Amino acid sequence: MTDTKTAQRAAAATLIRNEPVQARSTARLAALLDAAAEVVDEIGYERLTTAMVADRAGASIGTVYRYFPDRIAVLHALAARHAERTTSRVLEELRSEAHADWAAGLSSAFEIFVEAFRHEPGFASLRLGDTLDLRPREERPAYSVLADQLFDGLVERYGVDGGDEARAAFESALVMSDAIAAHAFLADPKGSEVALRHGQAATLALLSPYWGNPLA
Repeated sequence: MTDTKTAQRAAAATLIRNEPVQARSTARLAALLDAAAEVVDEIGYERLTTAMVADRAGASIGTVYRYFPDRIAVLHALAARHAERTTSRVLEELRSEAHADWAAGLSSAFEIFVEAFRHEPGFASLRLGDTLDLRPREERPAYSVLADQLFDGLVERYGVDGGDEARAAFESALVMSDAIAAHAFLADPKGSEVALRHGQAATLALLSPYWGNPLA
């Protein structure tokens, strides 16, 4: 099984021309990505340019090109950072002993994604970066890799059905809940509570035939 965090770090590193090895370079790279996230939050990723990143970060355009060959590389690296930050927290939450059943664990993990939508600049536009995915077709989509990691964590923690049908249903639930969450934040920057509740209910309905309904 591919380790999500390792894969994300490797993918991000290939997009950066000079991977920083010193603290100053690391801080400069973080500042560039922070600037890119702010711009994406304001105008969307489609209109982002490397010049905008340089201007927002107070850096020269040459500094941006030192780390990124083009705007697509900036966006991919930002998406990889978003994914790494949230995935580790979600996996930890799913495995927490504080949750009595899979539904409670999954609901709590969903809240982590919701908080990222609310507070992480650019997250609503770039979560895992599949909308920008230019990789060869034979590589698996980022959502599929993430779904496997979360699914395996739930199976290990709660002893639920780990079969292929359940795995496929879980991946569909992940894609669906992400789409509903994105919709919830389109009109309301805090997220429509009604839409978010619908997302959780739809996920429960899709997975209950395989894992049972602990709320019944």
